[in-house]
Amino acid sequence: MLLLRYATVNLNRAPLAAPMALQAEPLPFTTRNGTLDESLLTADTYPPAVKLASLKRVDATRLILTDIGLDGCQFTGAFHLDQIQIGFGCRFAQPPTGWRRRGVLPARWSPRKVLAEEQHSRAQVVGREGRRWPAGPHHGAPERGAGPEDLAGVYQQLRKAFEEAGNEPDAADFSYGEMEMRRRDRQRPRAERRLLWTYWLASGYGLRASRALSWLVAAMGVTLLLMMLFGLPDDTPDPQSTGTYGAGVVKVTTKTPDPALTLPLRKRVTAGRAEKATLVVVNSVVFRSSGQNLTLPGTVIEMASRIGEPVLLGLTALAVRSRVKR
Repeated sequence: MLLLRYATVNLNRAPLAAPMALQAEPLPFTTRNGTLDESLLTADTYPPAVKLASLKRVDATRLILTDIGLDGCQFTGAFHLDQIQIGFGCRFAQPPTGWRRRGVLPARWSPRKVLAEEQHSRAQVVGREGRRWPAGPHHGAPERGAGPEDLAGVYQQLRKAFEEAGNEPDAADFSYGEMEMRRRDRQRPRAERRLLWTYWLASGYGLRASRALSWLVAAMGVTLLLMMLFGLPDDTPDPQSTGTYGAGVVKVTTKTPDPALTLPLRKRVTAGRAEKATLVVVNSVVFRSSGQNLTLPGTVIEMASRIGEPVLLGLTALAVRSRVKR
């Protein structure tokens, strides 16, 4: 075990033949003569944290990290990262903060743990988005740095390491990073990247409950409005019976007319119609039929909502579970 203070460790190509633990010591070291003098190490140029600079070409099977800064660590090129043990006190980098513009809409990056190499890779992007990320040592030469295809594998292995340790919330962050790198990997089929983009937009890869819930509320609101405008008939159609008599026999035929909507648009948005539409929407969320008489457009709208809205509800539940599971 190495107990460290005010240190940056570079394990590049280090042969770890035995278990090794790196841990930041919170208190000054003591000797027989008392506490070591750290007055020369507390200047602004010597941050008190312990950082790990590189794990390139290192077998991380027996490596244990505790309270180590990993916000600048190079993980690409390490072996067996899925078996590394990373304690809760270790610190990773974060995406840029604040709001930005994505087209004409405001947007912001979701808070999560990211690798320094992802920061450097995103900084290579031309334009305003790239300038928000810190540049790496190979800025301007993307062929020398790690690309999305490399980082996807690193995120995958680190996700497995956190899952093995039972740290599901941090594993969710690395699962998000893995999906982001797969989506940005131009070597993957376009259909796969478009599917990942849809998954990201709908629920943040099943990891952003607020996004999925927002889409669910929006979908319910749109369904409610469409039901009032086009889905509900004027009135509940009453069965109509007709009969014929011949040769001493009476034949009665009962038919229910098709629901019809003839109201002008200004009279379709009422409290009574909103109540009926709400019943349709709520039943659609739990994948049930409302039993309401609907017009043909209303039947199509209900079928679409019974498919899409339960999916969004499931994605919301999945995202919540990934954050609270231990």
